[in-house]
Amino acid sequence: MINLAHSPDADDLFMYYAIVFGWVDSTKLQFSNTAKDIQTLNLATLRGEYDVSAISFALYPLVAQNYTLLRTGVSFGNGYGPKLIKRKDKILKKHFKVALSGEHTTNAMIFKIAYPHARIVYKNFLDIESAVLNGEVDAGVLIHESILNFNENLCVEAEIWDIWQDLSGGNLPLPLGGMALRRSLPLTTAIECEYLLTKAVRIAVQNKAILSQMLLERGIIRVNAEELDTYLNLYANEDSISMNESEIQAVDKLFELGFKAGLYPQILKAQDYFIPTEYKELRFS
Repeated sequence: MINLAHSPDADDLFMYYAIVFGWVDSTKLQFSNTAKDIQTLNLATLRGEYDVSAISFALYPLVAQNYTLLRTGVSFGNGYGPKLIKRKDKILKKHFKVALSGEHTTNAMIFKIAYPHARIVYKNFLDIESAVLNGEVDAGVLIHESILNFNENLCVEAEIWDIWQDLSGGNLPLPLGGMALRRSLPLTTAIECEYLLTKAVRIAVQNKAILSQMLLERGIIRVNAEELDTYLNLYANEDSISMNESEIQAVDKLFELGFKAGLYPQILKAQDYFIPTEYKELRFS
């Protein structure tokens, strides 16, 4: 049994639930799944709690010795992403207080590089909007479905996408979330696991309308049908099935920026941390 953890957000549910609904099956592996917010999963991965887990890409260099990076189940922004929001009547000063969704999230890493003097507090992403509205913080970074529909008294101060473009040099998608698999699993098991998860994402994308309706009917999605469609177009699409060259370059750039900011002990190249899927072909050839 492979214990797999994902977030309860629409894109993760969408990409995994083809397995839950029995659309993807295996005679070799079975999965048990847990849904928790992304920062909780980041911390759990640091402790090595799950065989496979959704993580923030910014976390990966801190767990690379114990986890390999999967090519599938990825979420990138392309012209969009998390938003730094504030009340419309608020002017942000140099040392403004801001709520972020977790220390190890990608948006937090990019924010800290761009705003080194901000005073950061960490909150569950569902509580960030209200913390800004009630004045507990001066600003907050909204993620996931929260970017689609926030209070009319709030406005966008900055787009994490725009900050990423400035930091990365432009022309690269914004790497947000990926998946990591425990290195202690047998290699053949790891290869089969990535194969099944990739197949699940592909089937989900190819059957978007049917799967979306099933998720809505079961009441496990936080948004309505229209918002779900918009959100999946952003974060669970053809580019989520398997990382392409541009996405790999973007992850490499994120790791480079983190190293230069003193967050990682060395620069990693994503390609060096993927599962060597060619092993299965060589072994059984």
